[in-house]
This record gives sequence, structure tokens and C-alpha cells, in this order.
Amino acid sequence: MKTVEEINERIKDGDAVVVTAAEMTALVKENGAKKAAEEVDVVTTGTFGAMCSSGAFLNFGHSDPPIKMSRTYLNGVEAYSGLASVDAYLGATQPNRKPDIGLEYGGSHVIEDLINGKEIELHAEAYGTDCYPLTVIKTQITLENLNQAVMLNPRNCYQNYASATNSTDETLYTYMGTLLPNMGNVSYSSAGELSPLLNDPYFQTMGTGTRIFLCGAQGYIIGEGTQFATEVERKNGVPITTAGTLMLKGNMKEMDAEYVRGATMPKYGPTLYVGAGIPIPILNQEIAQRTAISDEEIVCQIVDYGVPRRNRPIVKETNYHELKTGAIELNGMEVPTSPLSSQKKALEIALKLKEWIDKGEFYLTSPVEKLPSKGYTVKPLEIQKPRTLVKDLKGETLILAHPNDAINEVAKKMVQNNINHLPVVDDNNKLLGIVTSWDVANAVARDKNNLTDVMTKKVIIAREEEPVDVIARRIDKNKISGLPIIDKKNQVKGMVTAEDISRLMGGD
Repeated sequence: MKTVEEINERIKDGDAVVVTAAEMTALVKENGAKKAAEEVDVVTTGTFGAMCSSGAFLNFGHSDPPIKMSRTYLNGVEAYSGLASVDAYLGATQPNRKPDIGLEYGGSHVIEDLINGKEIELHAEAYGTDCYPLTVIKTQITLENLNQAVMLNPRNCYQNYASATNSTDETLYTYMGTLLPNMGNVSYSSAGELSPLLNDPYFQTMGTGTRIFLCGAQGYIIGEGTQFATEVERKNGVPITTAGTLMLKGNMKEMDAEYVRGATMPKYGPTLYVGAGIPIPILNQEIAQRTAISDEEIVCQIVDYGVPRRNRPIVKETNYHELKTGAIELNGMEVPTSPLSSQKKALEIALKLKEWIDKGEFYLTSPVEKLPSKGYTVKPLEIQKPRTLVKDLKGETLILAHPNDAINEVAKKMVQNNINHLPVVDDNNKLLGIVTSWDVANAVARDKNNLTDVMTKKVIIAREEEPVDVIARRIDKNKISGLPIIDKKNQVKGMVTAEDISRLMGGD
């Protein structure tokens, strides 16, 4: 048994034994947890990944005459100003208000530029009061000019996170990166055995007041992060789903841009790459054993992001060793895997933190209050007004075509039923394609008689259990006017058109 105070004395005397989490895994495997606990004082961890729930409190100081900022923009990115007269909170995922820039430069990029010492355009608007008469300000600021610039991240360092794939026929653009059609790739986000909360899965050593590495500076855990959970499924003592999170703070003026990056997920929006490392004091044999977790032992679920629901289907369970090989088997096919976080940078952070401790530049702190170890679940947001699902739409009589139908017969069906789309199905009502009135007109003009020559075979579909507003976005995104409705057996049950959705929304 050791205490944090005893370990700090060893750090002060230059006698502390510090290893990274990867090194601890090898040590315990070779010598056992008991001996490792006797020899090792601190295990350092690291992660460098996209952490959308991040941001910064900024204080600009008072102008002359003074202003009470109500709308504040930094390089065109809005920061929330409902705090006081010259304070604002800049969220990492806030997009740019300028249409030509949009999602390509957001709050995360402003944060990185500030830490890099760049000048930022400050544009503020106000309604004017007797004590704050100024109504508009436009000037340049730098990090050095600000009174305070405090990075305060509500939710960082997920304990574990699902991997993502996509079962649909279209490319999806998500916070998990670009997901190719038909499970064409898998993306994952955790640093695995180096990840801070995977090395202390029951939060035995960390909590409010724990000193950490944050973006190249010394920062602190200030409590559990939002969406914190403890009541989750575990294997080897480690959660296999999203669980613990951390709320972190640090002084931006002390940070190093080497460990923070503004980024944009294509067609999704800005995010902030945050470098975080947490030292774990080896107080006993149990903690030593926990910090010896390996990539092979950390289970991760591959989830289908092609289903736009809160509870997405689990395609497969795997581990980080397999994910880090660069390929995984899904449905008999080898599928490439790619990380959203940087393993190289995570190790660099763990080594940098180790260096600080070895030099006596970083001391451990005992938490004022430990993170909760039980009793926390994540509650969903319940929508009081039920969402209309595709299966709830009152459709017209189902009109279908078959691959051997003559073009002129298909044209007659469309005219007689006043429709513009016909799903093409086989004898079991399984979807083969779709034909539109334009396809028929094109076939007649080109003297084509085979329906299979003119129908679209790669069809974007709507499933019965999907919300109608999701389908509306799909129709708009793909610039189409209607989708076949498919049930759980992949049989065609009807058509949903832009006109159907417009009538439904108009009825609301």
C-alpha cells in the first residue's frame, strides 16, 4: 500500500518509478501485478482524439465606452454571450456564420488559432444601455490580450466508444467520420490500452481536483463529464460501451498548439482534437492489475450508423488489437478499419507526462471528491409528441412493376394511377429497382423496350420503422422525389413521396 503523499515525496527526491500504460501492460505480464505494484509508482496515460463537447470561456475586458455584448463573433464564429457584459463561451462545434466558409472553420479552429498566437477578429453587437452605451465593436484580439481564456470541456475522454460502420447503400457523413456504403469501412475512436479511463475503470484514483495533462499544460478534472454512466455492461472489468466521461479545465495561455487541433468532419462540422493524459498512482496491487489492461482485453462494439435511431444495431463485438491491425472481417468480407484518434500522439502525451514527473515538474493530487463508481445511467430525451413513422403514413394502393413488363404497360400504369414512380419487384415482392415517368419517357424517345434497361437498380429506400422527418432529409439530400418503403423482410410495402411529406407537415 502507498499513498499519493509518499509518491510525491519520491517524485521530489527523483526516486519515483514512472511508466506508461503500454509499458505497465508488459511489466505485469512478465512479473505479475504484485511485483509491479511494489516497483511502479505512477502509470501515465494519453489520448488525442476528437472531443466535440469542448470549448472555452473568454473574457475580453471592457472597452471605452463600454459595451454589453449580446451577440459575439470570433472570425465569424458565434460565441455565447449571455453571461455578463464582456464574457463569452465559445463552443468547439459552432460553425461559421459565413455561408462560403460554413462548416470548414468553426469554434475549434478559433481555439487552435488563439493558442497559436494568431490575431482573431472580434465583432460584437449590443442593444445599448445607460451604463453600456456602445452597440457595435469590431477589433482584433490575441490570446495575450485576453484577461482570461479558460478551456472548459463538459465531456472529454470517453471511457470507451463504439466503432462505426454503415449498412446502407449511400455514403454517410458523421461525427465518426465518413462511412462508406455497404459496410465498406469501420472507424473507431479510442486509444485503447493507453486511454485514461480504461486504466482506472472504477475511478479509484481520480476525481475533482485531479491534476492532469491538458493540451500541453497542467489542467484539472473538475468532476464527471456530461452523459457520465456507471451502470453499463462490462467485460474484464472494463465497459464495452460509452460510460465514464470527464469535465476538464485548463489555462489556454499555457497550452501548446502541438496538443490541440481544430478539425472538420466532412459534411458534419467542426470538432476539437484534445490531448489529455492522466497520471494513475499505483497505490496497491489491484490498481496495478487494472493498469495492465491490453488492447486484446478491451472489447468494443461495431455499431451500424446506417440506422438513424438512438439504439443502433450492434454488428459485431471486437477488440482494439483487432481494430488496430487495419482490417476486420464483417459478413465474410475483409473491411478496412481506421482510427479517428491518433495512437502516436496518445503515446507522445503519455511519454511527455512521464517526462514531467521524472523531472519533478508535475506532482500528483488526491481528488477532493472521487468520481462516482455506481448509480449513474444516461437518460434519453423523450419527445412528448410522438414522431410519425413511415409505416404510419396513409399510402395509396400499392402499384408495382415487374422486370418483364413492357414499357408501354408501365406508362399506362403511371397515367391511370397518376403516379410518377414505380418500384420494380421480383415474384416475392423484393425490390429490384425503381422506374420514374422520366425513365419511361426516355425509353420511348430512345426506342427501348426492356424495363431493366431504364430502371434505376441502386435504390435509396425508406424503412417502415424510420421517422418521417429522417426520410424528408434523405429526399432533400439526394435530390429525389420519392422512395420505396421496405419492411423488415425487405419486401416493398409502398412509396413515400415529397408530396406525401409536405401534406403531412402541412396538416400539422
